[in-house]
Amino acid sequence: MDPQDELLGEAAKLGAVAADHAVETEQRRALAPAVVEAARASGLFRAGLPAALGGAEPSAAAVLRAAEKVAEADASAGWCVSIAATSSLLGAYLPADGGHEVFGDPASVAAGVWAPRGKAVPADGGVTVSGRWSFCSGVPHADWAFLGCVRPEGQDGRLVVAAIPAAELTVHDTWHTSGLRGTGSHDVSADGVFVPAHRLLSVVDGPPANAGTLHRFPLFGFFAASIAAAALGNARGAVADLVELAGVKNPSGSRRTLAERSATQGAVAEAEASLRAAREFYYRAIDDAWQAVASGSIVVAEELRLALRLACTHAVRTSAEVARTMYDLGGGSAIYETSPLQRRFRDAHTATAHFQVNPATYELAGRVLLGLPAETAQL
Repeated sequence: MDPQDELLGEAAKLGAVAADHAVETEQRRALAPAVVEAARASGLFRAGLPAALGGAEPSAAAVLRAAEKVAEADASAGWCVSIAATSSLLGAYLPADGGHEVFGDPASVAAGVWAPRGKAVPADGGVTVSGRWSFCSGVPHADWAFLGCVRPEGQDGRLVVAAIPAAELTVHDTWHTSGLRGTGSHDVSADGVFVPAHRLLSVVDGPPANAGTLHRFPLFGFFAASIAAAALGNARGAVADLVELAGVKNPSGSRRTLAERSATQGAVAEAEASLRAAREFYYRAIDDAWQAVASGSIVVAEELRLALRLACTHAVRTSAEVARTMYDLGGGSAIYETSPLQRRFRDAHTATAHFQVNPATYELAGRVLLGLPAETAQL
């Protein structure tokens, strides 16, 4: 079977479980146990692993389409799949011993926050890590966490990411939010945790030697794309939820269903056009970057990396507009907790707050397009 078809098939099965347990996931503020079990069995949490660790190394688009499909059923589940798959890419960046330690167990799942919120102090055979990291999505079901640190070697302040067992971290119950409640994106902290050298890696020095196509794909671009995949799936789910409601709801004082009203028809069509256009731009930018690395490029051209980040930001923010439109069309029915439209609305607008897809990306793109100096190393 084609790897993309296989991933989409697993995503459809996982999506069915996630939809059945969406309310439980939201109430737990973490994926329901049945969803975690199904996600582990699907392999989607580990879809980014290199071949040396048992990965199939599918295309970037195949992984992201699978996450999008899960998010169509439940945004929190899709978000957790996309984040875990992105974390699994780091299996290729770890030294061989570290990769096998972290991902050698076929059930092992990783989460992470790459932002350098910790300090890594040199120690015999490795470093000791201390710090606190916010927004660690999926940590309730993760076995490992990849956490960004500054390693003060000399005066260079070198950035490093440490792979730490979740059991050696403190999880702080901070994830009390309006949306994406089921992602369990709590704070985590470490206090003098020893990390051996074989569990240290860099995400700023480019792809590892002898990396395959998937691991030459821009890492930060994939990270942004993982957020957008969840947002696009959520927006598609919002449209489906509204269509289902519109066929049976009669607005107050009207004999026509919501679907039979011309205002509804126009709004749904406009939202559909916006969503399709944003999604097309998104997958076109992914494919352009993929073709570049597939042809042997080690460093993807700045214009392609910029287009990818721009497409991801546009996709997330367009998806939020679509979800808002569907919520508005739902009227009074959408405000109740029993309506999936209110969850779609909240999830969409929580996704827009992520730093990878916030309005600052537009400012960066604008500077480049206008020929002004800009820092693009981490696009």
